Amino acid sequence: MTAKRRAEGPAVKKTPKKKTPRTWKQRSLSVLKWGSIAGLVGALLAAGGFFYLYQSTDIPDPNAEFETETTFVYYDDGKTEAGRFATQDRTSISYEEMPDSIKDAVVAAENQSFWSDSGLDPKGIARAFFNNASGDDTQGASTITQQYVKVLYLTQERSYERKVKEAILALKLHRKQSKTEILQGYLNTIYFGRGAYGVQAAAQAYFGKDATDMNLRQSAVLASVLNNPSRFDPAGGKESKRLLEGRYAYVLSQMEKLESITPEAAEKAVKRLPKFPEIAAESTYGGQKGHVLEMVRDELNRLGFTDDEIDGGGLRVTTTFTEEAMKAAEEGVLEARPEGFGDKQLHVGVASVEPGTGAVRGFYGGQDYVQSQYNWAVTGGQAGSTMKAFALAAAIKEGFSLRDTFDGNSPYELPDGTEIENQGDQSYGSAIDMVYATQKSANSAFIDMTLAMEKGPQKVLDMANAMGVPPAEAGKNAAGIPPTSPGLEPITGIALGNATVSPINMANAYATIANEGVYAEPYVVEEVVNADGEVEYTHEDSTERAVSADIAADVSYALQQNVTGGSGTAALALGRPAAGKTGTATNGKGEVSSAWFAGYTPQMSTAVMYVRGKGNEQLQGWLPEYFGGAYPADTWLAVMSDLMEGLEVEEFPEPVFVDGEAPPGYAPTTAPPAPTTPQPTRQSPTRQPTPTQEPTPTEEPTTQAPTPTPSPTDDCDGILCGPSGSSSPSSSPSSSPSQSPSGGAASGGGPSASPSGRAGGAATAERRRTQ
Repeated sequence: MTAKRRAEGPAVKKTPKKKTPRTWKQRSLSVLKWGSIAGLVGALLAAGGFFYLYQSTDIPDPNAEFETETTFVYYDDGKTEAGRFATQDRTSISYEEMPDSIKDAVVAAENQSFWSDSGLDPKGIARAFFNNASGDDTQGASTITQQYVKVLYLTQERSYERKVKEAILALKLHRKQSKTEILQGYLNTIYFGRGAYGVQAAAQAYFGKDATDMNLRQSAVLASVLNNPSRFDPAGGKESKRLLEGRYAYVLSQMEKLESITPEAAEKAVKRLPKFPEIAAESTYGGQKGHVLEMVRDELNRLGFTDDEIDGGGLRVTTTFTEEAMKAAEEGVLEARPEGFGDKQLHVGVASVEPGTGAVRGFYGGQDYVQSQYNWAVTGGQAGSTMKAFALAAAIKEGFSLRDTFDGNSPYELPDGTEIENQGDQSYGSAIDMVYATQKSANSAFIDMTLAMEKGPQKVLDMANAMGVPPAEAGKNAAGIPPTSPGLEPITGIALGNATVSPINMANAYATIANEGVYAEPYVVEEVVNADGEVEYTHEDSTERAVSADIAADVSYALQQNVTGGSGTAALALGRPAAGKTGTATNGKGEVSSAWFAGYTPQMSTAVMYVRGKGNEQLQGWLPEYFGGAYPADTWLAVMSDLMEGLEVEEFPEPVFVDGEAPPGYAPTTAPPAPTTPQPTRQSPTRQPTPTQEPTPTEEPTTQAPTPTPSPTDDCDGILCGPSGSSSPSSSPSSSPSQSPSGGAASGGGPSASPSGRAGGAATAERRRTQ
């Protein structure tokens, strides 16, 4: 065999054929083709998975989980029940007994495609999944059928798994039951607030009538409320009612859009809400229990728990409240308040906060929650001279000391000609030290102190914020109960207390002083456990140093002298070291509108506030005594006596007398004070004040006010003080603030006065003095 011979000549190389590059259009078609294939495969897999889940998922017993979802609220021991949410007050009624107006209103408000959809809202589900994938909170986008399934068969868990199961059960229920049956079940099951499950219970809770008797306005209200019961309940105050009005108008407009009602009917109904009669709430909300539950709900909402979870999630909530502190607050009010004044007019707010933790241990919110949902421990009132503690801290931080002196004469004239008076236009001398100014609550000295600091009003405000008084407007992650103090602005008279502060926040701010200058955020929820026994939330203390321990010790020393020799001597009867400050404030008409006493021991801080009517009405001439050192201080004593019983007596830190670089003209002097008016003896702190004529018990004292006892003998220490004949201060103290506190009943540091005025400092306005 012979090999094939190559032809003569050079070898010929074969040139490989060039590959033609694909165009953009070809590449796009290829991507589209394979993407379509992948999408089709994914869709088939998803459809197969959904079909498998659909076939393998059974509709559970509707009563199996639903009856076990009541949320229980406990005192701080985690065992003793303080109340419960969503005890199911439900009476099922037939579809025929339900008025058409409630059926139409709920469909218009919650699910306008209800009568035609398959139980699901594909667009809403897609939108919810997109938002959730983008990092937003897990969203609902539920139809009425889905809501019914979730409430009746599922837990309140927020997960994709639950949403898928909800969708499957909604489809199954849609095939198993008619639309009429689904809507009937929904209206007999859904929560409307006020402990009412189902439309029949809701009609009774809101209007005191059967559901079948409701009119269009009432039906539109219930359809509005069920969207967010705690937000839209008109009993929640002006803001809740305003929000309800907006939702109510929306429901009526949607009913008109769906032609459920005529334009004329909508126009007529939207003009006003229906009347809400006074209806006795459940016994579980009676007394202070309702106030407790509302405070707990508010904090749970702030922590991220929804109303659905609170009312139907089977939670176990441990609070900071103790039975002893709650009882002490209520009994202290009943013991000390004057007789013959109805709860509808005289309001008392009390709060006790633990220094170092911020735990609210007890409070008194006012009259029975069944009668009024206003919680005066949270609502608050004008703070008066309790704000002076923050001016002291700010001034010491800016370089002043307890020994530095300020203008204590009255009136004090501001640059614009406004005159600030002390009680009775009493003058204490042109150079009184911080301690004596605090004892006598000398308004003029605190105005001088504020103006002596560069940007003084702002620095007092900043100090108040740092120590626990929230700003006028809540910022991001705002703290406080509530997180705002309306009217708290950097004005010249900020230390005289025109701002509205809650007793809880004031007690917590004073607790900062008791805790050697370390602020702790106030709170009422310790732990939340879900229905499966898993811990959903545990509180962690949030603390921050507001002021140095030395400055806190000096402020505390000045406030101790207010108790031992000033306007707060009623607190001496506690029999252990205590510090505090009285306060009164006036409304825009110049009427005394609030009276306070805020004080503390090392173990507990308590604030007491007395207000009248809507919270800013005249106390002077109505109450037998209207100063903070009267009923508020007596109430504080009664509350703290119970709280301190059996506890070890603890001492306050010694004063440091911090001293820095203060402006010239405020240095200490050794001259005696120069009062210009007689000084009567102060009344005993064990007084039992009564009107000279027995007041007629009435719910409207404004129509027949009791006659007050002549000449209250306590210091007025607010924005505006009464006539000079109403009260005068006690005699000047005999010791200097350079001495350490003795711990006894003797008054603290004395004044250092000079008959002549001073030059220099930030207060450059001419001051008119009564010599």
